[in-house]
Amino acid sequence: MLSVLDGLPDEALRRPILPSGWSCLGLVQHLTLDVERFWLRAVVAGEDIDLADGDQAWEVDAGTPAEAVLSAYRAEAERSDAIITATALDAAPAWWPSEVFPDLPERDLRTTVLHVLTETACHAGHLDAARELLDGHQHLVLA
Repeated sequence: MLSVLDGLPDEALRRPILPSGWSCLGLVQHLTLDVERFWLRAVVAGEDIDLADGDQAWEVDAGTPAEAVLSAYRAEAERSDAIITATALDAAPAWWPSEVFPDLPERDLRTTVLHVLTETACHAGHLDAARELLDGHQHLVLA
């Protein structure tokens, strides 16, 4: 996920590329807070964590070092791996966000992991495209 960003300077990591206005760092922070932390720590493990509101997770404070955002993602992914390892695939969630997703039925770990993988893969493609637009670098091109 993060290797596509290797070598990008801070300014490029923070520059919005698409009309929607997100930056590469914002996307990584979204994956950290709204995907890994939300679905694995809060939903699956039932940890009481502060949840981001709206698009808050996509916004990286100018004073936050890029490496802090990237390191937070790595650390959250490691926590997620530990939760997945310790939980049965058919386990019900410890907490369900019915106030956030009122029409979404509860998911077992297997279905939650599939959701996280799908969202991460989609955003990895976004990062590939953003990187190419930023500096022309193509990450995984098979010639």
